[in-house]
Amino acid sequence: MAPSPPEVHVLGAGPTGALTALALGLRGQRVVLFDPLTASELQARSRAYAITHSSRRLLTTLGLWHDLHDALVPFRDLDLRDAATKSQVLFSQTDLATANKNHDGIGWILDHRPLMELLLARLKGNKNVEIHLAEPCPAPSSDALIVAADGPGSPTREAWGIRHWGVRYRQGCLTAKVALRGLAHDRACELFRPEGPFAVLPLGQGTFQVVWSAPWQRCQQRSTLQRSEFLDQLAAVLPPGIEPDRLLDQPRAFPQQWLLAQSFHRGRGVLIGEAAHRCHPVGGQGLNLCWRDVDGLLRAVQRGGSAATIARNYGMSRWLDVIQVGLATDLLVRVFSNRQPLLLPLRHLALQLLKQFSVLRRLSLRAMSDGPMQLWQALPK
Repeated sequence: MAPSPPEVHVLGAGPTGALTALALGLRGQRVVLFDPLTASELQARSRAYAITHSSRRLLTTLGLWHDLHDALVPFRDLDLRDAATKSQVLFSQTDLATANKNHDGIGWILDHRPLMELLLARLKGNKNVEIHLAEPCPAPSSDALIVAADGPGSPTREAWGIRHWGVRYRQGCLTAKVALRGLAHDRACELFRPEGPFAVLPLGQGTFQVVWSAPWQRCQQRSTLQRSEFLDQLAAVLPPGIEPDRLLDQPRAFPQQWLLAQSFHRGRGVLIGEAAHRCHPVGGQGLNLCWRDVDGLLRAVQRGGSAATIARNYGMSRWLDVIQVGLATDLLVRVFSNRQPLLLPLRHLALQLLKQFSVLRRLSLRAMSDGPMQLWQALPK
């Protein structure tokens, strides 16, 4: 195997950048990690992530899964509903691929803070990783591999002259943590509504995160409501039988966009995570797609070669997965989040087929859990 670059510079210490630095450090690679934020600022985000089986395998390989056990909240059922057609499909663990059935969950919900606390603690304890937070990044050596994990507005991507395609959705996304009654502690819900998808994710002990897509101005307006007004509006969109008790944090509104860099590499640099791509949050695919980038970069580094060779191999390997997930999430939103009467029979038929045929549920769940590239490949046991 050809020798690897003597050093890797990772720009950005969010969940994807931090995991990249740690994964490379655990493989014996010399890594320099930089972020303009402090450790406290990196941990302060109020957000939860849906973790799928592709991410479970990566975290297990890196020795992180066991230590995150107490922070991971499994969901064993996924309730999918279309409000316009009154159709409903319930996915259960029996719909998982055989290799995924013995892991106590269709997926897991993981809060941002314990994830970042563990990643930063492991990074500080890894002798191969040099961390620079809230301070200037040292200049990399002339043959270092540069990994840009600095988010969707990536200044590194712009500095490298890599253009990107982008579409701003009319919808924004509002997230909030709430206490709910009437929903099982291990069930996640995805509700398709005319104004956009609406997800309810379990956080344990009767607490849930709602991910509420709606026109951007409506999201902004809802994020400023008094608590009682917000809960009233939330009660009106929750599925029947589910009622909100308390709002547990300040709702936050985010714009939504589809973004795809025209290249995932340039010279000896690579774009990873949301610096390279961004998709609609429907189905909770975003972070898992980013972490499959991490896995792809690890494989490219293990193959060896110069920094430019690694960058090229990584960039070429990630296109198909990213494009398939981006197109699938975009299609879901466009078909199921509208009032077009001509589409209603198609939507009803699609969900009825899913409800009736377990093979279709298994294929759908396999694509969501493991990524579309794994549909026709054997999964690791």
